[in-house]
Amino acid sequence: MFTIVVFEEHNSGEKKIQGINRHGKGLEIIKRYNIEENLSEIVDDPEKYIPEDFTADLVLDFLKHPDLSAHLAQVCKKKKIPVIASGKKHADALTPFT
Repeated sequence: MFTIVVFEEHNSGEKKIQGINRHGKGLEIIKRYNIEENLSEIVDDPEKYIPEDFTADLVLDFLKHPDLSAHLAQVCKKKKIPVIASGKKHADALTPFT
């Protein structure tokens, strides 16, 4: 089984997750981190929202806040877990066009 961890804000990855659950053979979303609070323009403490105690074969980044998304990419790089951040530009993430 290929395991996936999802990071999102206000259920922003819901439609993609439904697609994975419906059509993703051999894929399992083992954890969803959904940030519900409204964030300030600058997040000085992204580690408050992005834990480092996860493991998976792949991370999907549906975060909207650029500070959180950049921090997640750094965490994943350190953990050697590929992260897909579609529509974003991060040197530490796979960023396919949407």
